[in-house]
Amino acid sequence: MWHDYSGNESVHDLSLEIAPGEVLCLLGHSGCGKTTLMRIAAGVERQTRGRVLINGREVAGPDQFLPPERRGVGLMFQDYALFPHMCNLDNVMFGLTNVPKAEARKIALAALSRVGLEGYAQDFPHALSGGEQQRVALARAIAPRPGILLMDEPFSGLDRRLRDTVRDETLAILRETRATCIIVTHDPEEAMRMGDKIALMRQGRLIQHGTADDLYNAPVDVFAARFFSELNQIAGIATSNGVDTPLGTLPFNGFVPGSPVDVCIRPQGIVLNKAPMCGVAGRILSKRFVGEVDLVSVAVDGLDRPVHVRVRGGSNLEEGMDVGVQTDPKNVLVFPCVVEPSET
Repeated sequence: MWHDYSGNESVHDLSLEIAPGEVLCLLGHSGCGKTTLMRIAAGVERQTRGRVLINGREVAGPDQFLPPERRGVGLMFQDYALFPHMCNLDNVMFGLTNVPKAEARKIALAALSRVGLEGYAQDFPHALSGGEQQRVALARAIAPRPGILLMDEPFSGLDRRLRDTVRDETLAILRETRATCIIVTHDPEEAMRMGDKIALMRQGRLIQHGTADDLYNAPVDVFAARFFSELNQIAGIATSNGVDTPLGTLPFNGFVPGSPVDVCIRPQGIVLNKAPMCGVAGRILSKRFVGEVDLVSVAVDGLDRPVHVRVRGGSNLEEGMDVGVQTDPKNVLVFPCVVEPSET
């Protein structure tokens, strides 16, 4: 599939399949094309080239285009889009235009009950908290029993503590309704918590599609790896014995000897020894206690920039201490050296 706005490409040669009942998170930076892709699936936008199929039926293609109301798709927007002059019950009933009013009221009350807000049916949205408004919007989206539910940054307006609770509640409701769901997000933690699968996008292209475990433990490139965790990125040279780096020779093979590689080490993958002779020589520049972990910055011989380390909170490491620096291969990733395009 391709899409462009007045010649500016927003989706490039993208093919993606979502299984029935699956929760897919479209993940990427702002402007990467994920919302455009969701709008194409909903029928709000029409792709430039390619096809959209729902249950094997073409709903958008060269000779076919079904409008949103004929696709069996529910939409839930970032700002919830609740009507302030309508009570919550009427908001949920709004999309139930094809059933008698009495039946629509019954369905809407059932949807509000499912999200725990049946007792607020006659209240107005402004009387609810942000999390409660989000649940009313969810009730409105699921009331018509859509086969597919599309959610655009649905939790971004909530504070962190409330966001976790509402996400868990929403996921439970999605499992109960068994609707196929696409959630647009720029938050990797949210994608990992909610998605059966994650589709990582960059500049209109699909970078990687798989489970959270796939993307975290087997990222296809540095961009994908960096999206899910902080990295210490250092240069290395492949040899017949592994990869030579300023932190020593690492046990990674499969690269042409003599070729440059990018070595990416997660902060928890760096091991600090109080005995400076155990590993490469380093000196602690700073240490910050942040609860369960200490964040430590270490200057290492042969590196222009300090490495960032996460160790168990309450460690006995101190600023100015000389340490030995080693790596844990489980938290080291190695990629062929490529020039990364700039993000806009």
